[in-house]
Amino acid sequence: MLPDILNTLFLLIAVIDPFGSVPVYLEATKNFDLKHKKKIAIRASIVAFFILLFFILVGQLILEGMSVSLDAFQISGGVILFLFALTMIFGEGKPQYEKEHIKDYKHVTIFPVAIPSIASPGAIMAVVLLTDNHIYTLQQQALTTSLVLVVIILTMLMLLIANTVQKRIGEYGITVISKIMGLILASYAVQSILSGLKDFFQVLH
Repeated sequence: MLPDILNTLFLLIAVIDPFGSVPVYLEATKNFDLKHKKKIAIRASIVAFFILLFFILVGQLILEGMSVSLDAFQISGGVILFLFALTMIFGEGKPQYEKEHIKDYKHVTIFPVAIPSIASPGAIMAVVLLTDNHIYTLQQQALTTSLVLVVIILTMLMLLIANTVQKRIGEYGITVISKIMGLILASYAVQSILSGLKDFFQVLH
């Protein structure tokens, strides 16, 4: 039982990727003060959990009804993350004047922090597969849901620590890290797209 729990936990950590959400969060919140950054970290984590919980409860019915595959999820998620990574690498994703006047932190909380960064397409598909009604009992599904909550809490803590790190190294340090993380995120996004395409063409053969 314990090995199964640990396997599920490590899989959820891999697909939700608490560390990978940090660069997205820092870039998306760089125009907000510390108070709003903390709110975004906490609320984005809560929103992401409820998104995953929704798919745990009814995701299987929706995906089976729409015939949506894991490959499609991987490719679409990869494209979205790649476009966001480009804004991190090449500078301002929108005019500076507009960024300075962003006040709606709720919008940033939902996109891109809650989704697709924390509740990524891969994470959504993973929780659906890990709570397959045809394979797992209700008790097993409840345990998986609890593990999802644990990983989301870990992600939230990572984002809150990121605020402290950002404050210590300053704006220029964050700019440098943002560029590097943008490259890493772009590579991850491309890998996601390639994996989706590879699996898709293997299915065709």
